[in-house]
Amino acid sequence: MGRLLAVQLARAGHRVEVHGIGGPDAEGSAARVAAAMLAPLAESAITEPGVVRMGQHGLARWPELLAQLSKPVFFQQDGTLILWHRQDAGDAARLQQTLARTQGAVAGLPAMETLDGARLAALEPAVAGRFHQGLYLPGEGQLDNRQLLAALAATLQELGVAVHWHSARTAQDFRPGEAGQPDLLLDCRGLGARAQWRELRGVRGEVVRLHAPDVHLQRPTRLVHPRYPIYIAPKEDGIFVIGATEIESDDLSPASVRSTLELLSAAYAVHPGFAEARILELATQLRPTLPDNLPAVRVREPRVLEVNGLYRHGFMIAPALLDAVLELLHTGQSPLAQRFELRVQLAHQQP
Repeated sequence: MGRLLAVQLARAGHRVEVHGIGGPDAEGSAARVAAAMLAPLAESAITEPGVVRMGQHGLARWPELLAQLSKPVFFQQDGTLILWHRQDAGDAARLQQTLARTQGAVAGLPAMETLDGARLAALEPAVAGRFHQGLYLPGEGQLDNRQLLAALAATLQELGVAVHWHSARTAQDFRPGEAGQPDLLLDCRGLGARAQWRELRGVRGEVVRLHAPDVHLQRPTRLVHPRYPIYIAPKEDGIFVIGATEIESDDLSPASVRSTLELLSAAYAVHPGFAEARILELATQLRPTLPDNLPAVRVREPRVLEVNGLYRHGFMIAPALLDAVLELLHTGQSPLAQRFELRVQLAHQQP
């Protein structure tokens, strides 16, 4: 979020300076670990219509934002595939009902398609013969989060932005508006801002990155699971990101055996080619989350604007938050925020 805002403000002619707790690779951040799926209808199973609208906006905006960057970023919009085993058909039916309600409530979502065995085999040959029914959500997509972070860092350098890596700062380190100080402070620190935004909590996630050149899934695939939906996101060069776990915990210790077994077993159940995959990384990270699991923007004090609470939808909704924040900075109000039901709290509205 911070890098996106910095690039857009620099392009608009503002003098921008960035302080980041990590380096250009964003080590230690949720953004680096994420799968970066752009799936508003699929995610509607666990979120609100406003977030779905943000996701729709993001799908339209990402190609425009990526075209401005100095390095290419993998972006795909070939839809989402949802699969299930026979014993999970009841859960799949309930999920389908939820997605249908979302389509009725949010205009502009492409109609989902119910797949029989023949249509599934034609759409995703890699799973032919192992699954005989599924759902296809057209128009959804994904991008490569690590390529994006690198491209944003390179673009900041190209634009002449002063970037200070490994430079942790708090809001109290600046006095916006005073001589020699910035005119405006934008705080996008995620869980690093908990001292100022005390409602923030961490929601733990565990993600496996695999190299599986013998697996040829063409699009993000979700497997209906009794406890949580497991996703498999194919990136370039045979790389797959597999995750799902969502644990109410600030624990950043290594992944548990149970979670790892469930993720890898689910991947193998989707495609046996994962048996010979190589585990590149097993990562844990915390998603910055507010009590309602929704993002928010607030001006806690004059000249200090905070963006936080992106939870598990960061890459999907980032362009919507970007554009809403830019509206606020330029006009003091945001029609987009109203459309997205985005909570915006101004300084005079603080309790």
